[in-house]
Amino acid sequence: MIDLLIAGGGPAGLAAAIRAAEAGLEAVVVEPRPAPVDKACGEGIMPGGLAALHALGVHPAGHPLRGIRYTDGLRTAQAPFQGAYGLGVRRTALHTALHERAEALGVRIAEGKVREVRQNGHTVTAGGLTARWLIAADGLHSPLRRALGLDHPVPGPGRYGLRRHYRTAPWSDLVEVHWSPHAEAYVTPVDEHLVGVAVLSRDRRPYADHLAAFPALAARLAGPGTTPVRGAGPLRQRARAPRAGRVLLVGDAAGYTDALTGEGIALAVATASAAVGCLAAGRPEEYPARWRRATRRYRLLTHALLGAAGHPATRPLIVGAAHHAPALFRAAVRALQ
Repeated sequence: MIDLLIAGGGPAGLAAAIRAAEAGLEAVVVEPRPAPVDKACGEGIMPGGLAALHALGVHPAGHPLRGIRYTDGLRTAQAPFQGAYGLGVRRTALHTALHERAEALGVRIAEGKVREVRQNGHTVTAGGLTARWLIAADGLHSPLRRALGLDHPVPGPGRYGLRRHYRTAPWSDLVEVHWSPHAEAYVTPVDEHLVGVAVLSRDRRPYADHLAAFPALAARLAGPGTTPVRGAGPLRQRARAPRAGRVLLVGDAAGYTDALTGEGIALAVATASAAVGCLAAGRPEEYPARWRRATRRYRLLTHALLGAAGHPATRPLIVGAAHHAPALFRAAVRALQ
């Protein structure tokens, strides 16, 4: 019998499959889309996330990132990473590297989609396959989270993300975060001739309208984008619990706050590793506590920054505070890395 069935072949699902294979467990990933899978994301991997990928034996190609820069068009603040570097990685390149590592370890990847789950005290059946355990890694708007009754209502308006790429040489080895009154634009170099620009906002405007709010940035981008605009959202999602019987939720499926702090890949690997570690040790009941520990810093820091960014009185002060208190900004960046 299959030890571990994994619904979703994105970074969290493939990280879980790699960890399972390394632990000697038979893992099967069920994913409806052919590789490589693209997604709207900032594509900047923080040093902690890059270290987590390297620990999996995954080494994607990309553009080194040395730190973070905030700007609002008038003031600027920047902070280097300490003792490490991040990486700007095209999402398709990241997925290819994870996919190849999983296949090299003997993970079977089956085409299909998991819509329903049946479980008893010993097995779980989904997608026409039966296994001892199921990991739900089916993304931000996880159908399995909903099917298991684990969706938790999120109050207030949600934030959305839009991303496209521009064929131009990167002008910096920093992730630039451009702030306007209603949105942030994250500029990430992903190779020597390509930058990605992701916009986060509560305002559901066309991408071109958002970009027009950053005239200095728009002027640096040579002509129209080279990839289609991809979107995601609302970003904030909550789960009542990260486990339901023999099903464990990992990555975005287990809940997500916002992309402000750039920790998505680190969280995907951390929660996937925690879930597989609990199963391999025969202690699945420990996973909810381990999930909380693995995500606590992200949840606290992101909630705090999101609260400041979402309030009309404090949002304009963020870049100014970083500019006038550079030591504090450096400490914040290093806490996130």
